[in-house]
Amino acid sequence: MLDSSWVPRGNYIESNRDDCTVSLIYAVHLKKSGNVFFEYQYVDNNIFFEFFIQNDQCQEMDTTADKWVKLTDSGEWGSHSVMLKSGPNILYWRTTGILMGSKAVKPVLVKNITIEGVAYTSECFPCKPGTFSNKPGSFSCQVCPRNTYSEKGAKECIKCAEDSQFSEEGSGECTERPPCTTKDYFQIHSPCDEDGKTQIMYKWIEPKICREDLTDAIRLPPSGEKKDCPPCNPGFYNNGSSSCHPCPPGTFSDGTKECRPCPAGTEPALGFEYKWWNVLPGNMKTSCFNVGNSKCDGMNGWEVAGDHIQSGAGGSDNDYLILNLHIPGFKPPTSVTGAMGSELGRITFVFETLCSADCVLYFMVDINRKSTNVVESWGGTKEKQAYTHIIFKNATFTFTWAFQRTNQGQDNRRFVSDVVKIYSITATNAVDGVAASCRACALGSERSGSSCVPCPPGDYIEKGTNQCKECPPDTYLSIHQVYGTEACIPCGPGSRSTQDHSACYSDCFFTHEKENQSLHYDFSNLSSVGSLMNGPSFTSKGTKYFHFFNISLCGHKGEKTALCTNNITDFTVKDMVAGSDDYTNLVGAFVCQSTIIPSESKGFRAALSSQSIILADTFLGVTIETTLQNINIKEDMFPVPPSQIPDVHFFYKSSATTTSCVNGRSTAVKMRCNPTKPGAGVISVPSKCPAGTCDGCTFYFLWESAEACPLCTEHDFHEIEGACKRGLQETLYVWNEPKWCIKGISLPEKKLSTCETVDFWLKVGAGVGAFTAVLLVALTCYFWKKNQKLEYKYSKLVMSTNSKECELPAADSCAIMEGEDNEEEVVYSNKQSLLGKLKSLATKEKEEHFESVQLKSSRSPNI
Repeated sequence: MLDSSWVPRGNYIESNRDDCTVSLIYAVHLKKSGNVFFEYQYVDNNIFFEFFIQNDQCQEMDTTADKWVKLTDSGEWGSHSVMLKSGPNILYWRTTGILMGSKAVKPVLVKNITIEGVAYTSECFPCKPGTFSNKPGSFSCQVCPRNTYSEKGAKECIKCAEDSQFSEEGSGECTERPPCTTKDYFQIHSPCDEDGKTQIMYKWIEPKICREDLTDAIRLPPSGEKKDCPPCNPGFYNNGSSSCHPCPPGTFSDGTKECRPCPAGTEPALGFEYKWWNVLPGNMKTSCFNVGNSKCDGMNGWEVAGDHIQSGAGGSDNDYLILNLHIPGFKPPTSVTGAMGSELGRITFVFETLCSADCVLYFMVDINRKSTNVVESWGGTKEKQAYTHIIFKNATFTFTWAFQRTNQGQDNRRFVSDVVKIYSITATNAVDGVAASCRACALGSERSGSSCVPCPPGDYIEKGTNQCKECPPDTYLSIHQVYGTEACIPCGPGSRSTQDHSACYSDCFFTHEKENQSLHYDFSNLSSVGSLMNGPSFTSKGTKYFHFFNISLCGHKGEKTALCTNNITDFTVKDMVAGSDDYTNLVGAFVCQSTIIPSESKGFRAALSSQSIILADTFLGVTIETTLQNINIKEDMFPVPPSQIPDVHFFYKSSATTTSCVNGRSTAVKMRCNPTKPGAGVISVPSKCPAGTCDGCTFYFLWESAEACPLCTEHDFHEIEGACKRGLQETLYVWNEPKWCIKGISLPEKKLSTCETVDFWLKVGAGVGAFTAVLLVALTCYFWKKNQKLEYKYSKLVMSTNSKECELPAADSCAIMEGEDNEEEVVYSNKQSLLGKLKSLATKEKEEHFESVQLKSSRSPNI
């Protein structure tokens, strides 16, 4: 782009601020070997800064193998030196910005470029305007001081008209002084006097560039107005003097009363709480810094203002106004032994910014005075809010607040009314702190006095006895509340606590009850770190980049094993793991993210990793449900699962808050059973949120793998019986298809059993059935024949009656006449047949109702 270039800024040169690749090139021919030396500021890892050397065929030389320039601390100048070979050398200072958000990048600054080994130079260059040289053949030009100027090639500087003109350092002309306005002065509060009063004082911003004698100019308001001093800060007291003093060890005060000793069984809650700003606290200091010059050296960057402390005027709009707070260390309460990696303390501050330009407030942390790193920043106007930074390491800390009204190289004071106000700063568990209150502590067993003893890790203080007692299983101890069982916070579902009750973690096993069936999951084969690189994505200028995620599903008993690193500096991962405190280059968490720039983008020879951030450092729990502690997985974010096997959700959070994520970041990992993806499986993000998040605060991942299927049980297979062959029958066991389980129980071996013919009882049943059928046929035939005989007798009797009307029928003869056949032959037998027995049984009941009557013979007695 035409507007992307390195810009001269007086005694330094500044790189571009966009995401174009811009090179600063210098060609030199050396008669003998030499070296190149330069100083630089490189504080923003959103810019890649490289220095390398090529020959006249544009081939990189061997001496530039390590071409990435190391990051520097904010406001400090670093140095870089490279050997040069004899012959032609082309020097490249190249920057590439990676803009993926709305924040502006901090440019790279370079000054004092020195090349040794040059045999000659073709000519001398005249000094530029604003500089001079009074010695012929001088190596460099001197800068004109303030309120002077010079033209090109000057041998001396010319003074401006003292009353009506002024100039900045290194100016090529003088400027008319403007009329004074309210932006040209500020107010301060004097220290409290013996009467508890403070005076409001007004001062011109130095150096004063305005005029009071012009018609539309304002005058400096009168100083000396007295007001009541604010009370002392908590933990301090006023002994009748004009200043506040810290309470002695073992005592406490709210700032309005005298210090009192803590009662027996309690200890002071040490820390710092600054909410009244009459004077700057003893462990704080303020300063002003400008990267290009020393115009604000010696100035106060911040001014106390009663109920808040605010940024001062500075020397120009692009000054850094610095406020430092030094704390020698952090430790938990006496009764609690902090576990490795547990929270030791926290610092919280309440602030607001009022800006009309592109102001930025930086919050930076320095550990053991090694390096200062930006933790968070806020740009533009921000309403009153609180920010908390958690401390996990007992070390010496320096916390820095730096405010810059604009970074556009402004040397005037157009935005002097843009301010930042800090209302309170609170640091808990600070070494050498003071106490605003007392808290319960564990008593020693030797006596019940006021002595307090440390509890073992994971122990809370029991109410009533003030003795140490271990937290119940699967709970972790709160660092802020150690008194009573409520100090032991239950772990989330599906998680357990570490041995010292410092944190909760998952052991990679999970059980779920479904329709009277238990589903057991074993994610141990997925416990190693899983990775995902999604994209590509593009910046507004077309730079290709990827988001690279590392996920430690279960960790190792709570240990965060997912690592993300930056490879654009000379730090190696091995050095980082060894114990470096530079959080910018390596982060460890359950889930972390890096930005990857591919090698084909912007001409880089290798892929670059940058901007590593922590997405999750605390494990919350594992459950079948899609919500847990305000983390919600919408069902339409991922494809519908192919089976009825429920998905398992792992939930995490990050304790660090940001400008856009006031409650910290959250992460949800959905584990889905998919037999078609063996081994580590596949990790993906929602199609609706290709960066893994839709709001920048909550991240979603879908992890599909066969290892996410439940363990196999007896419900997952069935048996198949084969045909009977040669008296043997084979039974096989096969998995239900499709198979939605892994590991667990194995398939039973096939079994052989003896075949059986028709069952015995089946035979008996068939025989009884056949006999019953025959018997029924026989009875039917018998009764049909008997019915025919009765009908014959009845018809014969009717016929005889009709042939002899009006005559009595002749008596039947019992004898059988000759020639007649007895049609009703009666056979008398003492032995009854089977058929007779059945007949008698059928008619037995009826016979009991009739009497036997002897009939008289029809023959005459005379016969």
